[in-house]
Amino acid sequence: MSTPKQFDVVVIGAGPGGYIAAIRAAQLGFSVACIDEWANAKGGPAPGGTCTNVGCIPSKALLQSSEHFEHAGHAFKDHGIDVAGLSLNLPQMLKRKDVVVKQNNDGILFLLKKNKVAFFHGRGAFGAAVEGGYTINASGPTTDTLQTKHVIVATGSNARELPGAPFDEKLILSNTGALTIEGVPAKLGVIGAGVIGLEMGSVWRRLGAEVTVLEGLPTFLGAVDEQIAKEAFKLFTKQGLGINLGVKIGKVTPGKKDVTVEYTDAKGEAVKAVFDKLIISIGRTPNTNGLNAEAVGLKLDERGFIAVDDDCKTSLANVWAVGDVVRGPMLAHKAEEEGVAVAERIAGQHGHTNFNTIPWVIYTSPEIAWVGQTEQQLKASSVSYKSGTFPFMANGRARALGDTSGMVKFLADATTDEILGVHIIGPMASELISEAVVAMEFRASAEDIARICHAHPSLSEATKEAALAIDKRSLNF
Repeated sequence: MSTPKQFDVVVIGAGPGGYIAAIRAAQLGFSVACIDEWANAKGGPAPGGTCTNVGCIPSKALLQSSEHFEHAGHAFKDHGIDVAGLSLNLPQMLKRKDVVVKQNNDGILFLLKKNKVAFFHGRGAFGAAVEGGYTINASGPTTDTLQTKHVIVATGSNARELPGAPFDEKLILSNTGALTIEGVPAKLGVIGAGVIGLEMGSVWRRLGAEVTVLEGLPTFLGAVDEQIAKEAFKLFTKQGLGINLGVKIGKVTPGKKDVTVEYTDAKGEAVKAVFDKLIISIGRTPNTNGLNAEAVGLKLDERGFIAVDDDCKTSLANVWAVGDVVRGPMLAHKAEEEGVAVAERIAGQHGHTNFNTIPWVIYTSPEIAWVGQTEQQLKASSVSYKSGTFPFMANGRARALGDTSGMVKFLADATTDEILGVHIIGPMASELISEAVVAMEFRASAEDIARICHAHPSLSEATKEAALAIDKRSLNF
């Protein structure tokens, strides 16, 4: 048996949490290894996890491409641009998406090499607890045994299957299959009106599919501020998304070329719908399969997540876990922040992750982004607050863009004026929310934002105006 390769820190998983943790640990002077099993079409390493390979990055590439296609078919005329003979080249669109993914894969490999992180392509699993740490097995094209004092588990999550309707990625699709449909389906069903369901539904609607979204909850986007969610529902249904709330899914039956979904609608009436493809997006489950956690006694909670404390420490000494495999929101940027924090804690520093200022984004059109508490949360907590909104239809830059849907909404403490939440639906909401995150991290007041000079004309002026609206003194509405 060969002698294990020695490292100070071994990271299992090279998604956003894992590769960032590995890089930060290396920056802090540790010898670091990172193990990841994702492979590209040729069998080579494809680090970046779900986010880079079948999640955030490819979905945004298709969202951008499909939005261009929709603009060319509908909005360009208003700009004086006439497009004759518009047609969809779906293979090229999918090819571009794959190129974007590979660029990110290659970029991560470069960053690991630049920071002297040893990369092992294969599945990482616990071997045994040994004196001074743990052995970790990396099984892939080659088999390696590593020994380390510290382990950071960042193995991510998997799409949750609907009972009785396993993914075949041909007719019944997870996020993976939803990104690789070879022809635009005439009728597309989506079970789950969450982030993935709405984003993928939007992509294929723009490209010509008739999209029906089936959501079990009676409310739309329950985690979003209610005023923003109502605006989103109105805009998405106007675009052509068929959104059905309060449904109870019954039997799902795949045929040779289509899928039949039997469900009960909100009125209690039985419905049978036939779709060419069916996307199921009902959440995700922690990925601990093959980790061999039992070999070292690593504790999982009742839902299969790795049990950690507020500092991401597990039940074992010097074993940490971050990202989708632990409690908290399944967001790539949350995983990154935890990865950095853990690396710094290993170095004896005070790593920091503030769950109250983690932004959320839905990359539909218009985009939806928020940070902090919603109005319904404040009411439920009996917090005295003030609210201010400003519509993009009154913003000069939004008019010039030709995208005036939506608004910015501020919520602030009625006594101290501290910003408690900011909610945006509109153009570039994903970029605009960062100002609110910074402000809340420094516990700024709405008045602070209202007093800051914002460039004109810019979409960010809507943020300033919403802050002014807290005291009913908007200048442009």
